[in-house]
Amino acid sequence: MNPFDAASPFDARYYFADRAFFDKLSPYVSENAQVRYLARVEAALAQTLADYGVCPKKAAAEIARAAQAVKPEEVYEEERRIQHNIRALVNCIGKQVSATAKPYVHLFATSADIMDTARALCLVEVTRNVIVPDLIALEKQLIRLARTHAGTPQMGRTHGQHAVPMTFGFAVALYVSRVGQRIESIVQAAQNLRGKFAGAVGAYNALALLSKKPAEIEAALMEKLGLTPPEISTQVTQPEYIADYVYALTACWGVFANLADDFRHLQRSEIRELKDRKASDPKTQIVGSSTMPHKVNPKDFENVKSMWKAYVPRLLTVLMDQISEHQRDLTNSASMRFVMEHVAAFAYAIHRLSMTLDAVEPDVARMREVLDGGKDPITAEPLYVLLAMHGHPEGHEKARVLARDARIQKRPLSQLLREDKSIAKYLAKMTAEQLAILDDPAKYLGAAEQRTRAICDEWEAKISQFKG
Repeated sequence: MNPFDAASPFDARYYFADRAFFDKLSPYVSENAQVRYLARVEAALAQTLADYGVCPKKAAAEIARAAQAVKPEEVYEEERRIQHNIRALVNCIGKQVSATAKPYVHLFATSADIMDTARALCLVEVTRNVIVPDLIALEKQLIRLARTHAGTPQMGRTHGQHAVPMTFGFAVALYVSRVGQRIESIVQAAQNLRGKFAGAVGAYNALALLSKKPAEIEAALMEKLGLTPPEISTQVTQPEYIADYVYALTACWGVFANLADDFRHLQRSEIRELKDRKASDPKTQIVGSSTMPHKVNPKDFENVKSMWKAYVPRLLTVLMDQISEHQRDLTNSASMRFVMEHVAAFAYAIHRLSMTLDAVEPDVARMREVLDGGKDPITAEPLYVLLAMHGHPEGHEKARVLARDARIQKRPLSQLLREDKSIAKYLAKMTAEQLAILDDPAKYLGAAEQRTRAICDEWEAKISQFKG
């Protein structure tokens, strides 16, 4: 397929544009992959029936070989003829097996048994084989960055204003924790995905003709595929399993968008605390503007945010798919197909963010320059806290007034507070270490470095245990 003939910009600009990314994702998210997952479930069904003595083992082996050999093109052609996707697959498998094996293809199953199980199986495997490994690699990137700069002083900001100092590693450690927790959620949601083999209304009507314990056969099929059986179903699997999974991806994506915003703002001309290596690479061919040749824009961070904006509303569609009337209707059949695109786009967000983090580096000297240039006013917080600790009844108000007066008089707060006789007795009670912070609030870093290292240690240990 020519990517420029694709209707989706995701396909043309991202999925087909990066061959390595395409090769990694296509075994799971392509339409070709979806047909093959459906065929895998049909094969596993025949093998399960053979385990229970219903289908001859030779016939089950025939069905498995035919399922493996079936071509998506022929299934689509058959669907065009008969207007039913799963029966088309069954017909294509049936054409390639003997008359003895043919009756056992799709026996006891309804379409949703195959489709819901195949979808769950696909999502479990793409999570285990692609999503979680890539997330772990991204988490390790963040841990390395946080560790390297655990002690690098940086001006903290709240509401876009200078707050109190922290370290750059501490800022990154927040994302180590947030991404780590989202990985946990994704792993849990994937492990809770369910298939089903319970028939047309979920009550095992057909399967009960075979066994008095049909749920055991359903569980055996799920176990063969590495899935957990559902507690109960209608014709379709309970939709919350998929909803929880897509929410877990989307919540993680929101963390990426927040990180991308924070990091691109640190590249602002007025801040410049993060450097883009491409900007100083003589080999770079990057063009930042069609009219301003000097521009090197933070377009990769912006892409991560923009892709999140494009896909986060799709979570609403998944939540709307919770409604399926009278055991099942087809109002979810088209919308549910887009879950795989959501997964692919999320995988691309991990890929793009990882590449982007590799391309930037903190400007430690600039961070110190910004901190030194703006540190005097932030003396107000440690002053207030120390005044209160030493008994001043209105420490906050006194510090606020002194900070205001320093701004009006354009004098250092650290100098002004020394001249204020009303707080002299409180200053006299302070230790040399406390007074040193008032003289140089750049030392007012709290436990930033220790917490950074502790968070990195914690998540380094946890991610070594993650499985999809």
